[in-house]
Amino acid sequence: MTFASVDSKSAPMTGQDVQLSVVIPTYNERGNVAELIRRLDATLKGISWEAVYVDDNSPDGTADAVKAIARTDPRVRCLRRVGRRGLAGACIEGILSSAAPYVAVMDADLQHDETALPAMLAKLQSGEYDLVGGTRYVEGGDAGSFSATRSKISRLATKITQKVLGTELSDPMSGFFMMRRETFDEMAPRLSPVGFKILLDIATASEGLRIGEQPYSFGTRFDGESKFNLQIGVEFLGLVLSKLTNGLVDPRFIFFAIVGATGVAINLAVLNLAMGLYPASSFEWAKTVATGVAMLWNFLLNNSFTYRDRRLKGLGLIRGFIGFCIFGAIGAVTDIGLASQLYVHHETWLVAGLAGSIVGVLWNYAMSSMFIWRTR
Repeated sequence: MTFASVDSKSAPMTGQDVQLSVVIPTYNERGNVAELIRRLDATLKGISWEAVYVDDNSPDGTADAVKAIARTDPRVRCLRRVGRRGLAGACIEGILSSAAPYVAVMDADLQHDETALPAMLAKLQSGEYDLVGGTRYVEGGDAGSFSATRSKISRLATKITQKVLGTELSDPMSGFFMMRRETFDEMAPRLSPVGFKILLDIATASEGLRIGEQPYSFGTRFDGESKFNLQIGVEFLGLVLSKLTNGLVDPRFIFFAIVGATGVAINLAVLNLAMGLYPASSFEWAKTVATGVAMLWNFLLNNSFTYRDRRLKGLGLIRGFIGFCIFGAIGAVTDIGLASQLYVHHETWLVAGLAGSIVGVLWNYAMSSMFIWRTR
């Protein structure tokens, strides 16, 4: 690998000299590290800058690649996170770790156009804006490298956020932005570390935020594989719901509820299979097997997706599953008890059943967050 060369005249002497911090969240982006530093070096001439890579313990050695450059280039830093995952959380930690008056966030895959950074900085320095978002959807911008499907999804998500949340941004999904340090510090406690759409969260976290935009051309990935998947879409919907309820609904809860819904489907499928394969067996036996499989399914799915930033491994995985089953059993008893009481008093099975289910889900989510996948 060829590392980016260091221009000793442009390299900052101390953290206090840095004018712009470029925060770059990474996971398996080793092949893009040196090229992005080279491009930043070329486009940020005359600007005192630093690149803060926030790596979620990538197994491909991304952190090692960053540190190899950092040993000879004082403008490059690596913040390696162990036991935590997620783009939003990485961005928040990276920005808070810097002292520069201006901070930018961009992807490591070189699809965000680094040549837009000087213009974004100039707009902030003019004093007219607190936040400048990169946009592909105004004159001068381009999203031609998107596939037809991804382009439709992006534009649909943009329309949803503009109508539902009333954001001024024409491209709230871009994740490419720059803002004032003091503005971010003020709103940081209100931001969610869960999810991928950090720009949308920031844009809707504070009233009176002065927002500007800078067009850019969305490029093609330089190296590696895209992180775009169904999980991003679910987290986006969770963030929108959280904003609509003024933070009452945690975006993580949406994932938990969806996993629970798939567990119901798995339960019924296994029950049907067991009754079909062993028609002579008792219903209680078949239902017990189906419930056990569904609980294992829910636990593993929650461990992989809902709480992936707190993922359990080894013996912790076994202990976590036992605790998950215990709390699930208590939740089931609570569900049945409440529903039975409501049915006795109101004789409306739908309302009684729904109320019991809601309480059961809330109980399971609260206990899972506090005790199974607790923050360490």
